[in-house]
Parts: sequence; structure tokens; C-alpha cells
Amino acid sequence: MTAQNGHGDLAKKPVVVIYAPPGMAGHLVPTVELGKLLLAQGLQVTVLLGGGDTSFLDGVAAANLEMSFHCLPPAALAPDVAAACSSSFEARVFELARASNPDLRDFLRSARPAALLIDFFCSAALDVGAELAVPTYFFLTTCIASVAFCLYQPVIHEGTTLSFRDMGGDPVHSPGLPPIPADHLAAAVMDRESLSNKHFLELSQWMCDSRGVIVNSCLSLEPRAAKAIVSGLCTPAGLPTPPLYCIGPLIKPDEKTGTTKRHECLAWLDGQPEASVVFLCFGSMGRFSAEQVKEMAAGLEASGQRFLWVVRRPPPPGAERRPPADGDDDGLDLDALFPEGFLKRTKDRGLVITSWAPQRQVLAHVAIGGFVTHCGWNSVLEAVAAGVPMLAWPLYAEQRMNRVFLVEEMRLAVPMEGYDKKMVESSEVAAKVRWLIESDGGRELRQRTRAAMRLTEEALGDGGESRAALADLARQWKKSAAADDG
Repeated sequence: MTAQNGHGDLAKKPVVVIYAPPGMAGHLVPTVELGKLLLAQGLQVTVLLGGGDTSFLDGVAAANLEMSFHCLPPAALAPDVAAACSSSFEARVFELARASNPDLRDFLRSARPAALLIDFFCSAALDVGAELAVPTYFFLTTCIASVAFCLYQPVIHEGTTLSFRDMGGDPVHSPGLPPIPADHLAAAVMDRESLSNKHFLELSQWMCDSRGVIVNSCLSLEPRAAKAIVSGLCTPAGLPTPPLYCIGPLIKPDEKTGTTKRHECLAWLDGQPEASVVFLCFGSMGRFSAEQVKEMAAGLEASGQRFLWVVRRPPPPGAERRPPADGDDDGLDLDALFPEGFLKRTKDRGLVITSWAPQRQVLAHVAIGGFVTHCGWNSVLEAVAAGVPMLAWPLYAEQRMNRVFLVEEMRLAVPMEGYDKKMVESSEVAAKVRWLIESDGGRELRQRTRAAMRLTEEALGDGGESRAALADLARQWKKSAAADDG
């Protein structure tokens, strides 16, 4: 399936293909934003999606008319491979990308790109790039610290016979990073013998064999991790250190006025004092048990603070990590979900909305004074770009690692204690929300976050480090394409 946009003269420009895994909006959003920046550098861009659910593609393509979009056919796994990754979402995505290599090869032979940029889930594509002599880079939608850990993970693996699962809260050490409690690493790497962990161990070598690693962050936000990578401290013995290109933060800009109807929550925020509202939003898969929702509500009420809260329907037992389907939150009975009378008692200082809010616009609103977040990297970057301090409540994937980096290294968040236990209690919610808005410590956190905001603005501005890194890549690809044409 192809959604071909653009104009005739684009055919004369070098083509860059960005290869993203199927059905993962958190990876696709920065991919499209990178594509926009490459278009501005005078390149032609094709976003290539692995085979899978592409129901969202038409909308994305319609909003980005200068780019081309192409979907590979759905891939099939051999029965033994399908069985081996039946219990791991991550292993399945890695294997589906590997199974798509024949279709990828056909596409690249036709597209003849100057460069191929691949998501880490699509790492097996490096073989195809090498076979066709297409310069292949990783484009990682994570923080620099995660890249440093991933590069170094084989060294940790060789130094112990234990799985991370067996280490409990013992610290795991990696160059350029604060100590990470083993139980805060992603579930996909917890069992050293698992197929998903095998893929992540291989990813280190794949990255070292690539032309470079492009990261959605900036050097000034994560200087220690970046320095450790560039100096080779994270690279396993005998492997080359890949070039590091920090080109972020890549953030979807606000919609132009008049193109879409303004969300009701923005009008509500207009009536609130500056930096007075705590925003609670936990990503596309951020759902809590009914018991936890009641604790959150009780804590917000007890805090006495203003709040804007995006609430989703609690998942069925065992389905916490299943992406909610469209309409899952339709007809959600908030009165039954919350403590009796909660909405009535807090109506003058709180707003609850279901399913979705325009997060980027909310965070940029002057009334927002803090953000309770699941620590997904896209959300972290949006908060930093808006200068909004964070309360960290990680849920899944790499979010617990991100919490460590945010709290211990960047010092842009404080944790909501209890996230790693059965329940975050209402007293903790009340105390942290009150601390964030009212205390000297909260004000200091806000000042640090605003300083980080200025650093990211400088990185993206004229002469900034991120803009320079992207321009350097674009020059390389144009030169390579010109040499091939010659």
C-alpha cells in the first residue's frame, strides 16, 4: 500500500527512507517530524511502515502532503518462531521486521535511496541495507541514556550469569549513567535466556555496524551519556563505536489556528491562574485499575490543587498492556468510577476528560504548573519544551529507566512513590501534587525545567547543535547521491 504525496520536482532530490515498525504511534510521531526536517533540507522522504495495522495511515498521509508513505505487505512468522515469541510483544515485532526483509529488499531496489534510517525494532534491515550498498543508520526515538545502556548491555551480560530479574533492586552500572535498579529495566530484557533479550543484545552489534545512530534528544540535555557513547566507553570490545547524531527534540507543533476546533479543556485552562494546574496524562496505553483511579481521585481532592486529568476506562484483568481500541472509553461512567461525590466537590478546581487531550497544547498553556507523566520519551520532551516540571509515574516498557534518568541525572522530575508497588496511595498523590505547586522545592524544579527548555531551544535554533547535526547528515546524503549519479 502506498500513499504518494508531493510534487513532480521531488524526483530530482535524493531520497531518504525512514523505516518504522507497524502500529506504534509513539515511534511514528517523531518519525514524521524527522521527515519534515529532512524535507526542509532539500531531501525527498518516504516513511516506510512494516506490515501490520495501517488503518491510521490515510490520516497521517493527508496531514503530510510533501512526504510519501508506503506499507510493506503483512509478514507471516514460521510456526516455531511465532510460538517462541508468543509471550513477548517486543520479540514478535523484531521477528516480524526480520520476516519482512524480502519485501524490504524489493522496495529499496526500486526506491534507490541515498540513506535508510531504521527503528531499533527493524534492526534486521541492516543486512538488506548492506547487501544493496544503501547507507543505513538507526533512528532511535528514545533518550541518549537508553542508547548508552543498549550499547553496553552485552558487557553487563558477559559479566554475570544472573538475569536482571534475579537481581531485585540491585544497581546496574553503565558508563555515563546513574546506577539503575535492576527491577527498573524493561521487561523485555529481564530474562537473559528470552528471545526478546537476545534481540536487544544483538541490537548493540547492529548499532556498531551501522553508519551511525540518530537520536531524538540533544547533547545539552544528556551530556554525560552522550560523552560516554562518543568516547567509546559503552562499546563492547572489538566493535567500532558508531557515530552519534543528536537531532532532537522532535516535537509535533501545535495545529495552526483555525484548522481544527479548539479542545474544551484549553478554554477551561484559560480561566485558571498561571502555573496553578497539575496535568495528569499517561499516554495511549496508560490505564489503571478502578482501585488505583479511586486513590488518585482521593489524593487530588485532598491536595486542594487545581487539576486537569485524562482518565481512561480501567482494563480487564491481565490486559493492562493491550492497546485500547477506538471507543474503549465511550460511555465511561465517571461517577461510578470515582469516590461518591468527587466530581461535584471538585468541579470548581478540576476538570476530568476521557480518552484524549491535546497534550502538546495543554503543556504549553501558561496555566499548567506540573505534569504527572508515565515517562514516555515523547511526553518527557514535550514537557521539557514547555518548561513544565514532572512527577514521574512510570508504567511499562522503558519508562522506569526513563524515571531514573529524569530524577537522578537530569533532575527534571521527582517520583510518585509507590509506582513500583501494588498501589500509589492517595496520601502520596496529595503530598506530591501539593509539593509541586506550593513548595520551594517545586519552584526550584520548575526553574531547572525552564533552564532545560532554553537549552533545547538553543539546540534547535540557528547554529544550534541539533540543527547542525541534521544539516551534516543531509550534506553527507546529498554528496553520496551526487556521487552515485555521477
